Amino acid sequence: MPDVKAMPLGGPPAIDTLAADRPSLSEFPTPLVTLSEDALAHNLRTMAAWCASAGVGLAPHGKTTMSRVLWQRQLDAGAWGITVATPWQASVALDWGVPRILLANELVQPAAIRALAPHAGRLTVWADSVRAVELLASVLDEVDAPVPLAVLVELGGAGGRTGARGVDAALEVARAIAAAPTLRLAGVGGYEGALAHDASTSSLDRVRSYLAEMVRLHEELDAQDLYPAEGPVLLTAGGSAYFDDVAAVLAPLRDPEGERGRPVDVVLRSGAYITHDDGFYRGITPFSRGGSGERLRSAIHGWATVLSRPEPGLVLVDAGKRDLPYDEGLPEVQAVRPLRGGPAVPVEGAEVTAMNDQHTFIRVPADALVEVGDVVRLGLSHPCTAFDKWRALPLVDDALSDDPRVVGLIETLFG
Repeated sequence: MPDVKAMPLGGPPAIDTLAADRPSLSEFPTPLVTLSEDALAHNLRTMAAWCASAGVGLAPHGKTTMSRVLWQRQLDAGAWGITVATPWQASVALDWGVPRILLANELVQPAAIRALAPHAGRLTVWADSVRAVELLASVLDEVDAPVPLAVLVELGGAGGRTGARGVDAALEVARAIAAAPTLRLAGVGGYEGALAHDASTSSLDRVRSYLAEMVRLHEELDAQDLYPAEGPVLLTAGGSAYFDDVAAVLAPLRDPEGERGRPVDVVLRSGAYITHDDGFYRGITPFSRGGSGERLRSAIHGWATVLSRPEPGLVLVDAGKRDLPYDEGLPEVQAVRPLRGGPAVPVEGAEVTAMNDQHTFIRVPADALVEVGDVVRLGLSHPCTAFDKWRALPLVDDALSDDPRVVGLIETLFG
């Protein structure tokens, strides 16, 4: 299969027998990115248990993996639905049979509105301006949607991404949604991750202040009778960095059965948890910032062969920007598997310093036992920009074992 760069050259194994044959990872070419079944299963269990304990639902962001198999595993683990970012991703989710789809973005393209309108019963979208509402309503007035389209008013924050700036502006958007017969005001959406980028006190304070504004908006919508007389209300926020704060602020409002009045559901949209990483999310995830119990494990790794040691302290390997993520930190050197055989061993002082399209520069001590032909295991940062470089990723039993075995292939779909 020369059209799939993850597969062995020449005579690739039969994909449908990988689980039974369990070929050694050493039979696969580098550069390579793998997923670890052991860590994936752990992360699915851990996040499901955390959400249940915190009293929130989960609609993981599907853009992270764009993998039908992984989406289904998330749904099987109890996910409320799947979040997407674009109309095309929504169409993929529809084709894959996802029962509830949250398009966490403004839907304003007339052709996309017309295409998605027949599926309004499975779809929830966002709006952050009266103009966006007008575009939605004008197109839906011309087509035959089975039910009014559920729309969340999106609240933003100064310097953030999309979202109406302030509660007063968001109320104007909500009034426009409520007045449109083809739309249904379904709740409040937001994204706190664009407002902070670390776990400092000031960043966490800003996130919590923003979430409190989401609560105030929801309460105003309820007090002004802008919500429909019947039907549930959805409150959603939460990327992969601050979902603990989202749960702390929003979970007290959750009442899916309507025991306190109007049914209210609270749903996180964290997506990167399924693979976690060895960089940005490792440092900022609530599982690392505090608390006890199970933590997420990195389930995604890069593999690269040493091509050259042109200087005593320099190693060049065959993976680069076309293969590995680099937007939220460079890969980290975890271990080297000697070509001559034996277990993978760490290399003290090894550090990735730069990346080209097809090469990565690694600085090592001059006496480091790293030879041409050895294979380096790399920890990766930010899985969202790793998956989109691969049409398929080998699934290994355990990437950290001395001899990882390939037990499957996870295919992806990116436009």
